[in-house]
Amino acid sequence: MVSITFVDVAGTERHIEAPIGQSVMAAAVQHNIPDIVADCGGSLACSTCHVYVDEVFLDIVGAPDDDEEDMLDGTAAERLPVSRLSCQLEVTEAMDGLIVRTPAEQR
Repeated sequence: MVSITFVDVAGTERHIEAPIGQSVMAAAVQHNIPDIVADCGGSLACSTCHVYVDEVFLDIVGAPDDDEEDMLDGTAAERLPVSRLSCQLEVTEAMDGLIVRTPAEQR
């Protein structure tokens, strides 16, 4: 299991444990993280699982592919250089301690 911390816009931290191989989005939904809407269920057809990855983890999670880049252009909240769709982040051992911030809105 890997520890992931979700930080909302008010600064509230929610710590969860996720299994290797699960998406960060699926782990968030499973743990009822309120700021991850995940309308499409992880099929890369919306941008309602948008997160801001802590800069320390950017090299670990890697860059978005072209399809994710296209979806990130449609986020409700401001897109930043650290923006990712959590459905595209597969949990790995190297992500232990991952910190992601959720935007003010997802729709």
